[in-house]
Amino acid sequence: MDTNKQTKILLVEDDDNLASVYSVRFEAEGFSVSRVPNGEEALAAAVAFKPDIILLDVMMPKVSGFDVLDILRNTPETANVKIIMLTALSQDSDRARAEELGVDDYLVKSQVVIADVVERVKTYVK
Repeated sequence: MDTNKQTKILLVEDDDNLASVYSVRFEAEGFSVSRVPNGEEALAAAVAFKPDIILLDVMMPKVSGFDVLDILRNTPETANVKIIMLTALSQDSDRARAEELGVDDYLVKSQVVIADVVERVKTYVK
């Protein structure tokens, strides 16, 4: 990883407490974090902030994470950004839908701790 350039994470999470915990942890690990609370803002931020990786919640107000993923993958500026879905949805059908839409990884919130998420992000941005 280029030490001169901070890796930029776009955190798309509508839960303020969870978003705060993740932001603090990633910043402590040396990442630059931009957080938006919904899918609509995520689309604008993905183009403006130019993140290296996006942590995307699925169940959000306005635009779902699945729709955000679909739009990002079909937008030239964001088509190749790494996207990890971080969701409460643990059904295989949800995972399959995310994979069909081109997600890089799919993590179920109840099955991971923040350290796992940090490590997973690091594997994608090395």
